[in-house]
Amino acid sequence: MQSIENYKSAFEAYLNQEHFSKEPAGLYEPVNYILRLGGKRLRPLLALMGRHVFADDFQPALPVAMAVELFHNFSLIHDDIMDEAPLRRGNPTVHHRFGLNSGILSGDVMLIYAQQYLLDAGDATLSARLLKSFNRCAIQVCEGQQWDIDFESMSLVSIPQYLHMIEYKTAVLLACSLEMGAMTAGASDTDLHHLYEFGRNLGIAFQLQDDFLDTFGDAGKFGKKPGGDIVQNKKTFLILKALELADAPAKEKLTRLMNTPTNDEQEKIQEVMAILRQFEVPVLAKEERNQFHRQAMAHLDQVSAPEAQKSTLYQ
Repeated sequence: MQSIENYKSAFEAYLNQEHFSKEPAGLYEPVNYILRLGGKRLRPLLALMGRHVFADDFQPALPVAMAVELFHNFSLIHDDIMDEAPLRRGNPTVHHRFGLNSGILSGDVMLIYAQQYLLDAGDATLSARLLKSFNRCAIQVCEGQQWDIDFESMSLVSIPQYLHMIEYKTAVLLACSLEMGAMTAGASDTDLHHLYEFGRNLGIAFQLQDDFLDTFGDAGKFGKKPGGDIVQNKKTFLILKALELADAPAKEKLTRLMNTPTNDEQEKIQEVMAILRQFEVPVLAKEERNQFHRQAMAHLDQVSAPEAQKSTLYQ
């Protein structure tokens, strides 16, 4: 069994080795810049783990890991442009530092290189399978992003619509990372299905947990002031569940709070949190998260590999 740090060290070494020291610098400097900003590297680590469940070595999955990290950061560059965000991981966003045109073009080249790394990850048969999985996932991520944009102007969003959006925007890339890593080890279609479903359900659970922590998390542990989603009027699971359960007066108040600008952000956060607690939404959000987590673990149990090989994923 490998530790997560071992996977991360191997990927960071590979990333440094594959540094984009090419011309024109105006195209590749932004690529290196966002890749150096770090992050959890969750998606490439999942690709390495996906292979290691079925193989004694994980290094052959490094090109796949690189591909999913490039795609993830491509999506971040373009998301930041759409959101007009000034900061990413505490640093200027790519388009703020290098300009809008460079942000668009550098993101585009990262997407193309992601596909190139998959082409180089194995023989023609494996590469075709990897690209088919990757392209399906990439389309779904774009669809999820568009749903997220559409939700901003929709007066009514259902919980199934929200879950579908976070599945596509967040969860499918985690699932695809595991699936493609396992493909490099020759995993069976049945095992690929269970590993994908493990990642998909776990990704939804992670996003629901993130929703919860943004509103009810400990600022000291979570690393940021609670209530950011409320201030930005985001239609998270918490808000949608409260609107579903609230009586008419509470629903009217919550709707007004989440659609009206305020000069007192803290008062708005406290009023919304009071409504969420009134209808036991924090408890229900944890139950929803736990349901997806249980489904994820059930699929992992069905993967036909030694428990020792799967142990890191159980963490």
